[in-house]
Amino acid sequence: MKAFLIAMDNEARCLTDNLTNMTEERRFGRRVVRGELNGEAVLLVVSGIGKSNAAAATQMAIERGADVVVNVGVAGGLDAAIDVGDIYEIDSAVQYDFDLAAVNGTMVGTLDEYDTPYIPLEPIGRLPLHQIGTGDRFNDSDADNDLLAQLGVTLRDMECAAVAHVCRTAGVRCVAFKCVTDVRGKGAMTGQYVDNLKRCLAKLTAELPALVAGL
Repeated sequence: MKAFLIAMDNEARCLTDNLTNMTEERRFGRRVVRGELNGEAVLLVVSGIGKSNAAAATQMAIERGADVVVNVGVAGGLDAAIDVGDIYEIDSAVQYDFDLAAVNGTMVGTLDEYDTPYIPLEPIGRLPLHQIGTGDRFNDSDADNDLLAQLGVTLRDMECAAVAHVCRTAGVRCVAFKCVTDVRGKGAMTGQYVDNLKRCLAKLTAELPALVAGL
């Protein structure tokens, strides 16, 4: 079964506005939705914002039968070539606020279970691929942005790497699509996010069924 992991209720409408035969319930404080997309039964878990929420919700989706988890949402762009409203697929993710360097000398973002900071996803390849940095903060910090640049990531969010890690540990395929609401160097990122969120969610709503068709 295909399960969608989406952080916020407004982002979740990108999926629910496309579902038929929809039912929903609350499980362990989370919104869980079942319905049909492209004629196929799918599951949605609305996680809440941040890595711990995303990890817990991903595990819930897997325990409820998911063999593919699709993380959908918005992200910030860190490359001037990226435009607001672009949708990208993710090929790897890194938790840039995870650091064991003082203990074992590994690069920032390297979980103890890995020998690299980069957690691979299994993309479909229908859109341009990017690496994403995931952390539990939303800011316009030069220190964070410089670290992300050193890691070679071009997008930034608060959930994707946690979803990818849980899926990889469980042997479940993980796919992610992110629409860009704000781009570094094109104004305050928080202001861009507020101004562009509605337009980006509308674009995800329009394109999501085709993006995941046949997955």
